Amino acid sequence: MQSHWSILWRRLDLKGHDACLLSATDRGWRLKGHALFAHDGKPCSLAYAVECDVGWSTRFARVEGFVGTQELHCEIERLADGQWMLNGAGQAGVAGLVDIDLGFTPATNFVAVRRFNLGVGMATPAPAAYLAFPELRLTRLDQTYRRLDENRYAYAALAFGYEAILTVSSAGFVLDYPGLWQSAA
Repeated sequence: MQSHWSILWRRLDLKGHDACLLSATDRGWRLKGHALFAHDGKPCSLAYAVECDVGWSTRFARVEGFVGTQELHCEIERLADGQWMLNGAGQAGVAGLVDIDLGFTPATNFVAVRRFNLGVGMATPAPAAYLAFPELRLTRLDQTYRRLDENRYAYAALAFGYEAILTVSSAGFVLDYPGLWQSAA
C-alpha cells in the first residue's frame, strides 16, 4: 500500500486553494495541508495537520494562520476517554465523537471515508467534532455518507442544508465537492 498521497483543490464558492499531503506514520496517518482563500474580503492562510490512529480515529489536530491581520492558533486533542480539548479547554458538546471536521477544508472528509470504509450501497451517520471557521469553536456536526459506487458518496450535512454527491479518488480524497471544492491536481 502506498504511504503518501497529495492533492490540490480549487475553492468554488470563494477565491482560493488548498493543498494536502497524506502520510503514513509509525502510529497511523497524518494529513497536512494549507488552505489559502479570501474570507470577507481579507486574505486568509490556514496551515493544518490532523493525526489519526491506524483505524482512522482522530487523535490530534492543529490549525495555525491568519485572517486579515488577526493571527489564529488552535490545538485540538481527542483524549482516550472520548473527551475533546480545544486549546486546553474541555469541549463537552462533542464528547464521544471520533472524527474531526475542519470547516475550511475538504481534507477531513477523507478521514471519514477511510474510517467507515463503506461497501457499495451502505450508509452511516457520521457525526463529527466540527471546527467552525472563523470562530474556531468545536460543535457537533451531524452528517451522513452513503456509498453509491466505487467513487461516489451521497453526503449530507443538514445543519447547513447541504446535500450532494461527492466524487472521491481511489485513495479517498474528495475530487468533486459540488459548489465548494474541486480537485485541481
